[in-house]
Amino acid sequence: MASTATTAVFAPKSQAAFFSLRPFPASAPSTISFDRSGSRAPFFGQALRLVVDSPKISTLCAARTLERDSSTEVTAASVGGAAKPTVLVSEKLGEAGLELLREFANVDCSYNLTTEELCTKISLCDALVVRSGTKVTREVFEAAKNRLKVVGRAGVGIDNVDLQAATENGCLVVNAPTANTIAAAEHGIALLTAMARNVSQSDASMKAGKWQRNKYVGVSLVGKKLAVMGFGKVGSEVARRAKGLGMHVISHDPYAPADRARAVGVELVSFDEAVSTADFISLHMPLTPSTSKIFNDENFAKMKKGVRIINVARGGVIDEDALVRALDNGIVAQAALDVFAVEPPPKDHKLVQHENVTVTPHLGASTMEAQEGVAIEIAEAVIGALRGELAATAVNAPMVPSEVLSELAPYVILAEKLGRLAVQLVGGGSGIKGVKVVYTSSRSPDDLDTRILRAMVTKGIVEPISSEFVNLVNADFIAKQRGLRISEERIFHDGSPEVPVDSIQVHLANVESRFASAISDSDEIVVEGRVKDRVPHLTGVGSFSVDVGLEGNLILCRQIDQPGMIGTVGSILGEYNVNVNFMSVSRTAPRKHAIMAIGIDEEPDKESLRKIGEISAIEEFVFLKL
Repeated sequence: MASTATTAVFAPKSQAAFFSLRPFPASAPSTISFDRSGSRAPFFGQALRLVVDSPKISTLCAARTLERDSSTEVTAASVGGAAKPTVLVSEKLGEAGLELLREFANVDCSYNLTTEELCTKISLCDALVVRSGTKVTREVFEAAKNRLKVVGRAGVGIDNVDLQAATENGCLVVNAPTANTIAAAEHGIALLTAMARNVSQSDASMKAGKWQRNKYVGVSLVGKKLAVMGFGKVGSEVARRAKGLGMHVISHDPYAPADRARAVGVELVSFDEAVSTADFISLHMPLTPSTSKIFNDENFAKMKKGVRIINVARGGVIDEDALVRALDNGIVAQAALDVFAVEPPPKDHKLVQHENVTVTPHLGASTMEAQEGVAIEIAEAVIGALRGELAATAVNAPMVPSEVLSELAPYVILAEKLGRLAVQLVGGGSGIKGVKVVYTSSRSPDDLDTRILRAMVTKGIVEPISSEFVNLVNADFIAKQRGLRISEERIFHDGSPEVPVDSIQVHLANVESRFASAISDSDEIVVEGRVKDRVPHLTGVGSFSVDVGLEGNLILCRQIDQPGMIGTVGSILGEYNVNVNFMSVSRTAPRKHAIMAIGIDEEPDKESLRKIGEISAIEEFVFLKL
């Protein structure tokens, strides 16, 4: 039997959560060598590459654990094949990206595959590159039989990839979030100007043999107020270009740094001020539970009569039926839409057919330059992942040593939920700048790796208000990109080292709060939590102590301490069929002030919250989603 070499890659023993085998040609030198220059372990630091050439090892069938000592033993479950990895490209990709991939891997370009065909091919592939058309389902990951190492999404959205299944099968998912920024911004401006001057309608009119100069009189942009809803990558680029057109630009993004907006000459304002004062509204917000159909009848009613709306973000942020009504009654004079709730929309879609609506078929990223840029960006990300490099554009959870994950699992949940609570307590338009995470622990720093806890705090703060996907791999990158300065502090606690963390606090500095009682004596929003019986609990808000399980949702009330308050609030929630799962009251002194924390299973409607707010003894309250 011919000798065949196998590369076995493993992390240090304390990080032994990633193990892979890579075959080498039989002509490889008969040596055993260690190499720290390349790592296949994508979520930790350096790993060791052990190259072994031995007929004896090549014929073994059982894979065993690798140990970092003098008795290291390597076995292979299968041997043979080409040295290069195989990359399947299932949708058209720019040639520049394909050239990069071909330099590194064997590339199989197979388009329009059925699910069955994809499942058949995927077991022979190390990487898969898709756009939005290929559905990478759990079935696909299971068919890969653990060979698939990375899925690259050539674009931003990853709705077509089952992230949970990818993570469970140890597959990294990366996207290309930056290359189409300018293209999307330019398309937004193109729709803005085309709508203002009735370009598409007058073009159709002339092609129909008509000459209707008087019908298609437009409006000027100079001096008009543009509200940019969402001041991220695309929104800020739209703002820059609109300023160049002589428009007065305001923006609503409660989490954007005010200094970043000022640098562009943009004023950050509240949502209501933005929609009620603007002549034009350009949407650049992500689709999240809090922004879904946020432009509805209620908010259209707040707008100036004759407002014009542009959407190159996500179709789901607009209630499309409500927009039709707003167009018909004249509140909205015109709309220009590149995205829809369902794509492609039905041929008889009322917005598509409306004479005052300009539509394009999701062309935001469709320029030659953007397509090439996306192709290069995703090719570089896929190649980097196959080489074992850390991927800043990773969108799914990393592989973590099982013993560490098991111990920290409830603290991971706690850290994310504290981040979610803290960001929902922020009010005003100043934006979040400084975040401090404080850990109280009896362990030394060497015995407590807080990277995943810090990442989960970042995840909790960022994900509810953006389209970002945060994990251990990209948390610091995303925080830096959004201008978040995240610091950590450890306080030694004289307790049992068996408990990794006694408490976690999240501090947000220099922000206003929707719930004044969340502001501590240090003038920061502070929330604190502990794990009790492996269940995360909220134990502190501002200067008040509370004790409520972080399950379901939460209502915080500051009230005058008097008899009957628990029953009164509980009765209102019961009247609206909202189940209370936990309640805690903390007071400064009898008959003074108290904080009531109420855990609830369902999301209460506006009427029930209004009734709670009308209770005379309640001074302030806030509803928080967990």
